[in-house]
Amino acid sequence: MKDLHTHVMFGIDDGSRNLEESMTILKKLSNEGVTDVMLTPHYIENSRFNCNNNTKKKLFKEIKKEALKREIDINIYLGNEVMVNGNLMNLFNTEIATLNASKYLLIELPMDKKFDDLDLVIKELMDCGVVPIIAHPERYYYVKKNYKWLEDYLKMGVLFQGNYESLFGKYGSDAKKTLKKLLKHNMIHFLASDIHHESSKCNLKKLHSRLKKIVRDEKIINDLLNDNFTKVIKNESI
Repeated sequence: MKDLHTHVMFGIDDGSRNLEESMTILKKLSNEGVTDVMLTPHYIENSRFNCNNNTKKKLFKEIKKEALKREIDINIYLGNEVMVNGNLMNLFNTEIATLNASKYLLIELPMDKKFDDLDLVIKELMDCGVVPIIAHPERYYYVKKNYKWLEDYLKMGVLFQGNYESLFGKYGSDAKKTLKKLLKHNMIHFLASDIHHESSKCNLKKLHSRLKKIVRDEKIINDLLNDNFTKVIKNESI
């Protein structure tokens, strides 16, 4: 598997607390069969989770160097999980990072209330050649209430990344039901861990069999777990 959404970069958000924990998480993922990991620390403007790109690059090099030193067999890439706001276009280059410097940007939405200017922000991004990937839609209250709310954004070309732990009840029964619906209707393009800490569960050994009951199509499962990630890091269209 290739993991598009993780909080392995230490000391800058609510994920890994130090380099040692970052190594433990990467080792854990590698042992579970993960071959590639995107580091996607939160970027929330006007909060303490607002590490700039220069600092992220330094931390990324430190993590990569230590992983090589410890012979952890995993490939890592740099990105962000950016909280949507009306100022995104001014944050590129210095503050926020697309996924592996590609055209793809992982964004998150408010959990309980719709972001009023989402259509405008998405249009601005796409007009500039940036493709938004919305993180864990199954966790948003308004999507759990009506998953078809996402359909217009799909038509605009927005992609969606689900947290596979939702299928195992981590975020409650409503999130679990919603992600299953989204998968059945082919509305999810990536499944990822969104792992934060060394104590976080990884049900990867059970994931494929769980997906077979929901999706059934092996090609789609492979797209969710591997191929679409590869297209992101190669900056190819999905």
